[in-house]
Amino acid sequence: MEKEIKQIAKKYALQNAVKFNGTATMGNVIGKVLAEHPEHKKDIKEIQIIVAAAVKEINALSPDEQKVQLTVLAPELVGDKPKEQKHNLKELPTHPSGEIATFRFAPSPSGPLHIGHAYVISLNYLYAKKYKGRFLLRIEDTNPENIYPDAYQLIPEDAQWLTNNSVQQTFVQSDRMDLYYTYALKLLEDGHAYVCLCDAEEFRKMIQEMQACPCRGNDPEENVKRWNSMLNSYKQGEAVIRFKTDVAHKNPAMRDFPILRINESSHPRQGHKYKIWPLMNFSVAIDDMDTGVTHTLRGKDHADNAKRQEYIHKALGVDTPIPISVGRINFTGTNVEVSCSKTRAMIEAGEFEGWQDIRLPFVGALKRRGYQPEAFQKYAMEIGISQADKTVDMGEYFKALNAFNKEVIDPKSHRYFFVADPVLVSVKNAPKKHVTLDLHPETKKGGRVFETHEEFYLAKEDVSAFPDSELIRLMDCLNFKHSEIPQSKEKSHYTFFSETYDDFKAHGKKIIHWLPKSDNLVSVELRMPDNTLVSGYGEEAIAELEVGAIVQFERVGFCRLDEIEGNMYRFWFGHR
Repeated sequence: MEKEIKQIAKKYALQNAVKFNGTATMGNVIGKVLAEHPEHKKDIKEIQIIVAAAVKEINALSPDEQKVQLTVLAPELVGDKPKEQKHNLKELPTHPSGEIATFRFAPSPSGPLHIGHAYVISLNYLYAKKYKGRFLLRIEDTNPENIYPDAYQLIPEDAQWLTNNSVQQTFVQSDRMDLYYTYALKLLEDGHAYVCLCDAEEFRKMIQEMQACPCRGNDPEENVKRWNSMLNSYKQGEAVIRFKTDVAHKNPAMRDFPILRINESSHPRQGHKYKIWPLMNFSVAIDDMDTGVTHTLRGKDHADNAKRQEYIHKALGVDTPIPISVGRINFTGTNVEVSCSKTRAMIEAGEFEGWQDIRLPFVGALKRRGYQPEAFQKYAMEIGISQADKTVDMGEYFKALNAFNKEVIDPKSHRYFFVADPVLVSVKNAPKKHVTLDLHPETKKGGRVFETHEEFYLAKEDVSAFPDSELIRLMDCLNFKHSEIPQSKEKSHYTFFSETYDDFKAHGKKIIHWLPKSDNLVSVELRMPDNTLVSGYGEEAIAELEVGAIVQFERVGFCRLDEIEGNMYRFWFGHR
């Protein structure tokens, strides 16, 4: 194993050095080695020693020598190879109209968008992008009794963010009632629909027995008269408009299905301006026709709805969108159901602090944690179009989402030290040092400057776990030994040992982050995924950050700066 790993470490050290002006970075080389041989993760201590030796050897060469050796040892690594684009976006059939592909995402305003929505909206957006088509957002609010008023603002905000501001048109169904009334009257006048006054239960029995109700035979004039009565005198439950199909259709759901009904509830947006409200299949059919939607990507539970909408389109003489069904994602392993209505009830009961509570799997909360829209898009692309329902453990979902998000944020996230629950320790005989560290190991050399002597802040968790008489390294700074002396007033003693990494490599077992005692440190509060708060100190360079910056705290993970209040910098934890 050692000989093979040495060779692999050398080639990646050469590649890294050539790419970054003659200096290879140990962390990047270790990552490449373990990516090629993940089975050796259990041997990380030995891998670190081998890689450190390879990096030291390669960094001692001149840039020209590095290029020559890389060309000989691994010519396939010379130059920048274009990354292969992996995707699962299957080709879609062309719409009969030949129009440019138009896709839409159409949630109901029961709350903001959650991770289930993020999959569907990302898939629609990616296809619109693939075919250089249009992407529309439609808020379906024709059921006055299931509306959360703030969702009118929250949904468009989330949708624009998830699609990189690519929503080309946003409209609300309740603002289009006159359009629905126009087409409802047309269907009545053309004999494709009728106003039914039958008792709902009696109609159900008749249709089950494939019998037409008495209202079905009325002429258009009678149906228009009844339409006017719906507008003026009929009450809720007394009349419904049905679309004429085939009362003997093999699928009972297709038999004379309802398309509009009376609902006298107050609408959060329209008040009592309207009393006849379209049912979903009618409003969707009219909207898709009016806005030129060519393809619909939605849950397979809408398969019957797509057929109902096709009936309406045929009656109006237009091509229907091509329906593409996707399976439902059922999330398990969480005590928070991915549901707007259920989460809303929990928020109102005080169990959560609002839709952006860090514990919730909603887009707004994840955005505050530092997740990027590209991560959700990568997840949707990975799944692609599949009609199979999926049961996804929430932990596994976030494992995948974190990996995709890391691909996006790692190259641009500066590194900093954050010491939680800081303990001040004195390392006896430690020399004065001027330590310069990189903001990023590959893209931003230098930028972090520390003046150190004997006093350091260390994390309480590290201090409480120091092994007795073993060598410990302050990352990129120095080595010291910790000793327990029961007879002393100070039971723990910290003694300087050396500065070089080679000494630690030979004798040490633990590397920790640190901060020097300084008046320039900033106070940091880190909100964790379980909503607990961790407090401590951050290095001086953090004071240069602006709200919204995403950073990587060494040995902690990726975090987003959410708020600055005086000398207090409040971050939200994202992931490791």
